[in-house]
Amino acid sequence: MIAVIDYGVGNLKSVEKAFQFIGFDAKTTSDKEMILNADSVVLPGVGAFADAMDSLSQSGMIEVIQKVIDSGKPFLGICLGMQLLFDYSEEGGQNNKGLGILKGAIKLIPFGMNLKVPHMAGIAWNLKTNLRCLRGFPRNHMFTLFILIISIPMMRI
Repeated sequence: MIAVIDYGVGNLKSVEKAFQFIGFDAKTTSDKEMILNADSVVLPGVGAFADAMDSLSQSGMIEVIQKVIDSGKPFLGICLGMQLLFDYSEEGGQNNKGLGILKGAIKLIPFGMNLKVPHMAGIAWNLKTNLRCLRGFPRNHMFTLFILIISIPMMRI
């Protein structure tokens, strides 16, 4: 069974239903024992980094996540869930502490623009960075952006 961690943030049921649609037994749960006994665990998330970390802390899920990771079971962070695994995030203009499971940070992409985050509209993007993950993107191209951050791992994964 795949446990989808319910910590009150994000698209939990849609993640559960996606796994079920492709034939997996998945359950959204906040039951710590069910999560610890699952075959694999998913940490989804949509929203603000700091709020999500507060929710994980208040729900007691930080310790559960660490135990799952330490056990070696498959663990997947999706979107904000993946971001939370890093040491910290610059989201909101400050360094918000993450889970510290993945060494590195969630950083603002240096666009040279001052945009509201999340920016949910098309923009003409004049790429001014040499980040490896952005190579191959055309310059001065229209994109629709939903977030303005990138994960920067301290080690190769």
